[in-house]
Amino acid sequence: MVRSAHERGITTLTLDSPANRNALSARLVAELADALARCAADPAVRAVVLTHSGSTFSAGADLKSPANPYTFVALLRQIVELPKPVVARVSGHVRAGGLGLVGACDMAVADRASDFAFTEVRIGVAPAVISMPLLPRFRPRAAARYYLTGELFDAAAAEDAGLLTTAADDLDGVLAGLLDGLRRASPRGLAEAKKLLTVDVLETFDRHAEDLVQRSASYFTTPEAREGIAAFMERRDPAWVR
Repeated sequence: MVRSAHERGITTLTLDSPANRNALSARLVAELADALARCAADPAVRAVVLTHSGSTFSAGADLKSPANPYTFVALLRQIVELPKPVVARVSGHVRAGGLGLVGACDMAVADRASDFAFTEVRIGVAPAVISMPLLPRFRPRAAARYYLTGELFDAAAAEDAGLLTTAADDLDGVLAGLLDGLRRASPRGLAEAKKLLTVDVLETFDRHAEDLVQRSASYFTTPEAREGIAAFMERRDPAWVR
């Protein structure tokens, strides 16, 4: 479910489960964690690009075969702690937990046709564990709007909110410029600069990960969540919609 390719110091990891919109299944999360571990250990890897096949970067949690929440938290932290920069390349839809992956990356670029949504509130839960890498990047008013409404927002709004480094017409041209900069940087320089950038996020993981995992697990046991998930599967509005 995760393909890997390497060129001139850059390893590209491609989420490759388009049949379920690259949903965060136990298998996909495990394969991505293994691929990142290999990148961390390989001195030939200067940086990592995280991208996707199909029209969706990630639809969020796989409701049929979900990853263990502790495993998903460990994956997010692994991206943040990786001693190589990780750049998200998005050309399509990003939903729910998929935004957590984007937020954990050091930089993120998307084409202007991409769109984003925190859909959790619409199925009766909340974006708990992904808040750790995301909220430090988001403007507070933007976070409140998109967390609470679950509405769709475009790449320009995502850039303005702080989720994206750049929303681009020429996605790969912008990405090439960023990667050229990373290739010109020393491996130790990159690792040490990343430590400076991620210290606050890692402190958030240390303080809040256990509480947020427990909260996330509890959300899915409620009657509202059961109704919301059923409505999603049945392609109808949940009972609370007026």
